[in-house]
Amino acid sequence: MDQAEASARAEQLLGYSFQNPQLLVTSLTHSSVANSRVESNERLEFLGDAVLGMVVCEELYRRFDDWLEGDLTKVKSVVVSRRICAEIADEIGLTDLLILGNGVGTKSALPTSLRAAVFEAVVGAMFVDGGLDPAKCFILATMSSHLDRSAASQTHDNFKSALQQYAQQRLSATPHYEPLDEQGPDHSKCFEICVVIGGERFPSAWGPSKKEAEQEAAKRALETLRDRDRSQARS
Repeated sequence: MDQAEASARAEQLLGYSFQNPQLLVTSLTHSSVANSRVESNERLEFLGDAVLGMVVCEELYRRFDDWLEGDLTKVKSVVVSRRICAEIADEIGLTDLLILGNGVGTKSALPTSLRAAVFEAVVGAMFVDGGLDPAKCFILATMSSHLDRSAASQTHDNFKSALQQYAQQRLSATPHYEPLDEQGPDHSKCFEICVVIGGERFPSAWGPSKKEAEQEAAKRALETLRDRDRSQARS
Protein backbone atom coordinates (compact mmCIF):
# COMPACT_ATOMS: atom_id res chain seq x y z
CA MET A 1 0.00 0.00 0.00
CA ASP A 2 1.49 3.36 -1.03
CA GLN A 3 1.28 6.62 0.93
CA ALA A 4 -1.79 7.92 -0.91
CA GLU A 5 -3.72 4.69 -0.33
CA ALA A 6 -2.67 4.56 3.33
CA SER A 7 -3.74 8.18 3.87
CA ALA A 8 -7.12 7.71 2.23
CA ARG A 9 -7.79 4.57 4.26
CA ALA A 10 -6.65 6.28 7.47
CA GLU A 11 -9.03 9.20 6.95
CA GLN A 12 -11.88 6.71 6.58
CA LEU A 13 -10.90 4.97 9.81
CA LEU A 14 -10.49 8.24 11.71
CA GLY A 15 -13.61 9.89 10.34
CA TYR A 16 -11.58 13.05 9.78
CA SER A 17 -10.31 14.80 6.65
CA PHE A 18 -6.93 16.47 7.02
CA GLN A 19 -6.41 20.01 5.80
CA ASN A 20 -2.72 19.10 5.55
CA PRO A 21 -2.57 15.48 4.31
CA GLN A 22 1.20 15.37 4.80
CA LEU A 23 0.67 15.42 8.58
CA LEU A 24 -1.28 12.19 8.31
CA VAL A 25 1.40 10.60 6.14
CA THR A 26 4.05 11.60 8.66
CA SER A 27 2.02 10.14 11.53
CA LEU A 28 2.01 6.77 9.73
CA THR A 29 5.69 6.82 8.79
CA HIS A 30 8.12 4.82 10.90
CA SER A 31 11.71 6.00 11.23
CA SER A 32 12.91 2.87 9.37
CA VAL A 33 11.60 4.28 6.10
CA ALA A 34 11.83 8.05 6.69
CA ASN A 35 14.70 10.08 5.24
CA SER A 36 15.50 11.21 8.77
CA ARG A 37 14.01 10.67 12.22
CA VAL A 38 12.68 14.24 12.14
CA GLU A 39 10.55 13.21 9.16
CA SER A 40 9.19 10.11 10.95
CA ASN A 41 6.21 9.97 13.30
CA GLU A 42 8.33 10.32 16.45
CA ARG A 43 7.71 14.04 17.01
CA LEU A 44 3.96 13.63 16.46
CA GLU A 45 4.00 10.66 18.85
CA PHE A 46 5.59 12.91 21.50
CA LEU A 47 2.87 15.52 21.06
CA GLY A 48 0.05 12.99 20.79
CA ASP A 49 1.09 11.37 24.06
CA ALA A 50 0.64 14.71 25.85
CA VAL A 51 -2.73 15.43 24.18
CA LEU A 52 -3.92 11.91 25.01
CA GLY A 53 -2.97 12.29 28.66
CA MET A 54 -4.68 15.66 28.96
CA VAL A 55 -7.95 14.49 27.36
CA VAL A 56 -8.12 11.35 29.50
CA CYS A 57 -7.34 13.32 32.67
CA GLU A 58 -10.07 15.84 31.88
CA GLU A 59 -12.58 13.07 31.20
CA LEU A 60 -11.76 11.29 34.45
CA TYR A 61 -11.93 14.55 36.39
CA ARG A 62 -15.34 15.29 34.88
CA ARG A 63 -16.81 11.82 35.37
CA PHE A 64 -15.64 11.06 38.88
CA ASP A 65 -16.04 14.21 40.94
CA ASP A 66 -15.56 12.45 44.28
CA TRP A 67 -12.39 10.50 43.40
CA LEU A 68 -9.05 11.58 44.80
CA GLU A 69 -5.93 12.18 42.72
CA GLY A 70 -4.45 8.75 43.47
CA ASP A 71 -7.45 6.83 42.15
CA LEU A 72 -7.70 9.02 39.05
CA THR A 73 -3.99 8.47 38.38
CA LYS A 74 -4.33 4.68 38.58
CA VAL A 75 -7.09 4.62 35.94
CA LYS A 76 -5.29 7.13 33.71
CA SER A 77 -2.06 5.11 33.78
CA VAL A 78 -3.90 2.02 32.55
CA VAL A 79 -5.93 3.79 29.86
CA VAL A 80 -2.99 5.63 28.27
CA SER A 81 -0.59 2.68 28.58
CA ARG A 82 1.23 1.33 25.54
CA ARG A 83 -0.76 -1.88 25.79
CA ILE A 84 -4.11 -0.12 25.45
CA CYS A 85 -2.90 2.26 22.72
CA ALA A 86 -1.55 -0.72 20.77
CA GLU A 87 -4.82 -2.61 21.19
CA ILE A 88 -6.78 0.35 19.83
CA ALA A 89 -4.41 0.74 16.88
CA ASP A 90 -5.08 -2.92 16.07
CA GLU A 91 -8.83 -2.67 16.66
CA ILE A 92 -9.40 0.25 14.31
CA GLY A 93 -6.91 -0.88 11.65
CA LEU A 94 -4.16 1.72 12.10
CA THR A 95 -1.47 -0.91 12.58
CA ASP A 96 -2.07 -2.21 9.06
CA LEU A 97 -1.47 1.30 7.65
CA LEU A 98 1.99 1.83 9.17
CA ILE A 99 4.58 2.72 6.55
CA LEU A 100 7.60 0.60 7.42
CA GLY A 101 11.05 -0.04 6.06
CA ASN A 102 12.37 -3.46 5.10
CA GLY A 103 13.56 -5.61 7.96
CA VAL A 104 11.21 -4.22 10.60
CA GLY A 105 9.12 -7.36 10.52
CA THR A 106 5.59 -8.28 9.57
CA LYS A 107 2.81 -6.02 10.78
CA SER A 108 1.14 -8.93 12.56
CA ALA A 109 4.22 -9.30 14.78
CA LEU A 110 5.10 -5.67 15.47
CA PRO A 111 6.13 -4.82 19.03
CA THR A 112 3.64 -3.07 21.29
CA SER A 113 5.70 0.13 21.28
CA LEU A 114 5.41 0.59 17.50
CA ARG A 115 1.68 -0.10 17.44
CA ALA A 116 1.08 2.30 20.33
CA ALA A 117 3.26 4.94 18.69
CA VAL A 118 1.13 5.13 15.54
CA PHE A 119 -2.00 5.72 17.62
CA GLU A 120 -0.33 8.53 19.57
CA ALA A 121 1.18 10.01 16.40
CA VAL A 122 -2.22 10.13 14.70
CA VAL A 123 -3.64 11.92 17.77
CA GLY A 124 -0.79 14.42 17.49
CA ALA A 125 -1.42 14.91 13.77
CA MET A 126 -5.13 15.55 14.32
CA PHE A 127 -4.31 18.07 17.04
CA VAL A 128 -1.87 19.99 14.85
CA ASP A 129 -4.19 19.89 11.85
CA GLY A 130 -7.55 20.69 13.45
CA GLY A 131 -6.96 21.63 17.07
CA LEU A 132 -8.15 19.92 20.23
CA ASP A 133 -11.76 19.16 19.27
CA PRO A 134 -11.18 16.51 16.56
CA ALA A 135 -8.37 14.92 18.56
CA LYS A 136 -10.56 14.81 21.66
CA CYS A 137 -13.51 13.30 19.77
CA PHE A 138 -11.26 10.60 18.32
CA ILE A 139 -9.68 9.78 21.69
CA LEU A 140 -12.98 9.48 23.53
CA ALA A 141 -14.63 7.51 20.73
CA THR A 142 -11.84 4.91 20.69
CA MET A 143 -10.99 4.85 24.40
CA SER A 144 -14.36 5.09 26.18
CA SER A 145 -14.85 1.34 26.56
CA HIS A 146 -11.32 0.91 27.89
CA LEU A 147 -11.83 3.82 30.28
CA ASP A 148 -15.11 2.33 31.50
CA ARG A 149 -13.54 -1.07 32.17
CA SER A 150 -10.53 0.38 33.96
CA ALA A 151 -12.69 2.69 36.09
CA ALA A 152 -15.05 -0.17 36.98
CA SER A 153 -12.11 -2.32 38.03
CA GLN A 154 -10.65 0.49 40.11
CA THR A 155 -14.00 1.19 41.76
CA HIS A 156 -14.58 -2.49 42.54
CA ASP A 157 -11.17 -2.78 44.15
CA ASN A 158 -11.51 0.40 46.20
CA PHE A 159 -14.97 0.60 47.72
CA LYS A 160 -13.39 0.49 51.18
CA SER A 161 -10.95 3.26 50.29
CA ALA A 162 -13.69 5.37 48.70
CA LEU A 163 -15.96 4.91 51.72
CA GLN A 164 -13.21 5.86 54.12
CA GLN A 165 -12.48 9.04 52.16
CA TYR A 166 -16.17 9.89 52.01
CA ALA A 167 -16.80 9.22 55.69
CA GLN A 168 -13.78 11.19 56.87
CA GLN A 169 -14.47 14.16 54.60
CA ARG A 170 -18.26 14.36 54.91
CA LEU A 171 -19.00 12.78 58.30
CA SER A 172 -15.73 13.28 60.21
CA ALA A 173 -15.88 9.59 61.09
CA THR A 174 -14.07 6.37 60.24
CA PRO A 175 -15.91 3.25 58.98
CA HIS A 176 -15.70 0.09 61.05
CA TYR A 177 -16.46 -3.41 59.75
CA GLU A 178 -18.52 -5.62 62.04
CA PRO A 179 -18.66 -9.41 61.46
CA LEU A 180 -22.24 -10.63 61.83
CA ASP A 181 -22.25 -14.25 60.76
CA GLU A 182 -20.38 -16.98 58.93
CA GLN A 183 -21.71 -20.15 57.39
CA GLY A 184 -20.47 -23.24 55.60
CA PRO A 185 -17.68 -25.76 56.11
CA ASP A 186 -14.13 -24.61 56.84
CA HIS A 187 -13.03 -25.05 53.23
CA SER A 188 -15.96 -23.06 51.82
CA LYS A 189 -17.14 -20.48 54.32
CA CYS A 190 -19.24 -17.39 53.59
CA PHE A 191 -19.06 -14.30 55.74
CA GLU A 192 -21.62 -11.61 56.57
CA ILE A 193 -20.26 -8.17 57.44
CA CYS A 194 -21.76 -4.72 57.86
CA VAL A 195 -20.30 -1.23 58.02
CA VAL A 196 -20.78 0.97 61.06
CA ILE A 197 -20.09 4.71 60.79
CA GLY A 198 -20.59 6.99 63.76
CA GLY A 199 -22.95 4.51 65.38
CA GLU A 200 -25.05 4.04 62.25
CA ARG A 201 -25.20 0.50 60.86
CA PHE A 202 -25.52 0.08 57.09
CA PRO A 203 -26.91 -2.88 55.09
CA SER A 204 -24.83 -6.01 55.51
CA ALA A 205 -23.27 -8.09 52.73
CA TRP A 206 -22.15 -11.68 52.25
CA GLY A 207 -18.94 -12.77 50.57
CA PRO A 208 -16.79 -15.89 50.09
CA SER A 209 -14.04 -14.16 52.08
CA LYS A 210 -13.98 -11.46 54.73
CA LYS A 211 -12.23 -9.12 52.30
CA GLU A 212 -14.88 -9.53 49.60
CA ALA A 213 -17.71 -9.19 52.12
CA GLU A 214 -16.14 -5.97 53.41
CA GLN A 215 -15.86 -4.59 49.87
CA GLU A 216 -19.51 -5.35 49.15
CA ALA A 217 -20.60 -3.91 52.51
CA ALA A 218 -18.59 -0.74 51.76
CA LYS A 219 -20.27 -0.51 48.35
CA ARG A 220 -23.73 -0.71 49.93
CA ALA A 221 -22.85 1.89 52.53
CA LEU A 222 -21.55 4.24 49.81
CA GLU A 223 -24.72 3.77 47.78
CA THR A 224 -26.87 4.54 50.82
CA LEU A 225 -24.90 7.67 51.67
CA ARG A 226 -24.88 8.96 48.10
CA ASP A 227 -28.60 8.32 47.69
CA ARG A 228 -29.14 10.29 50.88
CA ASP A 229 -27.01 13.15 49.54
CA ARG A 230 -29.00 13.24 46.29
CA SER A 231 -32.31 13.26 48.18
CA GLN A 232 -31.16 16.13 50.38
CA ALA A 233 -29.94 18.07 47.33
CA ARG A 234 -33.36 17.76 45.69
CA SER A 235 -35.29 18.83 48.80
